[in-house]
Amino acid sequence: MSDPEPTTAAARRGGLQVPPNCDLTLGLVCVDKPEPDRTVWRTRAHERFANPAGVIQGGFLAACCDSAMGATVVTYAAGRRVRVANTQMSVSFLRPVLPGTLLTCEATVVSGGSRVVFTAARVTTGDELAGGTLVARASSTYLLTERG
Repeated sequence: MSDPEPTTAAARRGGLQVPPNCDLTLGLVCVDKPEPDRTVWRTRAHERFANPAGVIQGGFLAACCDSAMGATVVTYAAGRRVRVANTQMSVSFLRPVLPGTLLTCEATVVSGGSRVVFTAARVTTGDELAGGTLVARASSTYLLTERG
């Protein structure tokens, strides 16, 4: 079976789509890149991501963490033209999230080399500095490959 064709014009040209479709779908916006191995993101938990009980599904929080951590790995690569692939991810859901909640996701590089990078993310309600509540934690390993 052959790989599917890239779906965006940028991907068809061998480039990157910025922002990626996944971030647009999630409503995820980068609000700060204070250093090369840390980024801060915000989104509002939309009701379309709620489960039948009215709570935001864990997959939404996991996708936010994955996007944030992957982008942070790109900043860590410091100008290298790389592709990043998540090879494993672990997420702990600490509290339920209701639709309409403003979420902040901070992603950091814990350790890394030229091919493998270890990351962590924290998702809080609102602005953690203003008393937000920790609702999820994630960790992941990313593989870096050079892109042409």
